[in-house]
Amino acid sequence: MTMAKNLYTAILEREGELYVSLCPELDIASQGKSVEEATANLKEAVELFLETADPAEIKQRLHAQILVTTFEAAHG
Repeated sequence: MTMAKNLYTAILEREGELYVSLCPELDIASQGKSVEEATANLKEAVELFLETADPAEIKQRLHAQILVTTFEAAHG
């Protein structure tokens, strides 16, 4: 049986000694000691969620279009 594959976004941020990773399409987060580990852990968390969640929950949580951009803000 062929497994369906979808492309998801990983947003990573360093917090102290760890990297926190977020998949905004499903609102799932993980962490790791390196960018690679945080990304791998996030992939594992997303795959586990997709394997075990009810299809209705996946549909409810899924944000099909995520846009990432930058902007300038004034301060001080």
